[in-house]
Amino acid sequence: MHYSVSEVARRTGVTVRTLHHYDEVGLLVPERDASGFRTYDDADLDRLAEILTYRALGIGLDEIGGLVDGEAEPALVLKRRRDLVRHQMDRLGRVLEELDDRLEGAAMAPERIKEVFDGFDPDAYAAEAEERWGDTDAWAESQRRTGKYTEEDWRAIKAEGEDIGDRFGTMVDAGTDPTSAEAMDLAEEHRRHISRWYYECTAEIHNGLGEMYVADARFTAYWEAFGEGTAQFVSTAITANALR
Repeated sequence: MHYSVSEVARRTGVTVRTLHHYDEVGLLVPERDASGFRTYDDADLDRLAEILTYRALGIGLDEIGGLVDGEAEPALVLKRRRDLVRHQMDRLGRVLEELDDRLEGAAMAPERIKEVFDGFDPDAYAAEAEERWGDTDAWAESQRRTGKYTEEDWRAIKAEGEDIGDRFGTMVDAGTDPTSAEAMDLAEEHRRHISRWYYECTAEIHNGLGEMYVADARFTAYWEAFGEGTAQFVSTAITANALR
């Protein structure tokens, strides 16, 4: 049996655009008929089913290529993926605990802010902005806002920030293009996160922060905790978002 790209899309629920992309990257390359149209056979559908199974597990396209071609050891790839999922589950478990604490409405002692952020000082964002770009208005605004925050506020900031970080890490793991609309939208969400909690983060300031995420080891370490390569991915996505 042979199937057109539209028939495969209808049978599997995969978009035509995705099938074209799989062809372009060499992951699923169908034959071409006399008119140059893609035509898939049963073996192609079996390969696509295997690809979709791995995608459902969150494995990136580069690794999937090695798996379906028999060039990678499935057990090793699946174990790495399991370790990452376990890390994300642990992080979400902490977020759940923090949300429970937030519902209790406990006041926040200044000396515990770093403890809540596992030693990472969230004020460093604003501090670096003031130090590097002399944006004293932004610095003053950050000081004014954060000086009034309770423990539930700080826990909300952490939970929201880690959720954004987890989603960036998932994009990296899935092989998402950091200049894609999806990645730029998340970068914009991150910019609004800073504006909502600290100071008005303009596109220019945000772009500067993105550069710092790969230039400053402290910030690089923060983003890399969400997965290897996340710092560079975030930086690129921020730059792309600032330019659009």
